[in-house]
Amino acid sequence: MLNTRLYYLQRVSAMMMAPLVLCHIALMIYAVQGGLSAGEILSRTQGSVLWALFYGLFVLAVSVHAAIGLRVIVFETFGLRGILLNAFSVVVLLASLVLGMRAVYAVVAS
Repeated sequence: MLNTRLYYLQRVSAMMMAPLVLCHIALMIYAVQGGLSAGEILSRTQGSVLWALFYGLFVLAVSVHAAIGLRVIVFETFGLRGILLNAFSVVVLLASLVLGMRAVYAVVAS
């Protein structure tokens, strides 16, 4: 039952990530071709709730997707099971969320 839920959750996170990745890449290409420097880009994102929501959602989707994917890899490669596998997955998820949200905060904090 848990594996089925994780399977669907990983697929949903992938569906969320696809448009976010495409939008991020398109924005970066647009910004670079427009001649904006990293400092100019950051000055435009500071204080923006919209950018915080966009990249916050991005971090959430990537964190969930990566934690589930790494869980499968660790299970298949090392045979880790049960509470250790669950603990590993939670640590990866939380570490990804904390680091990602710190980056989002750094980009949008005014």
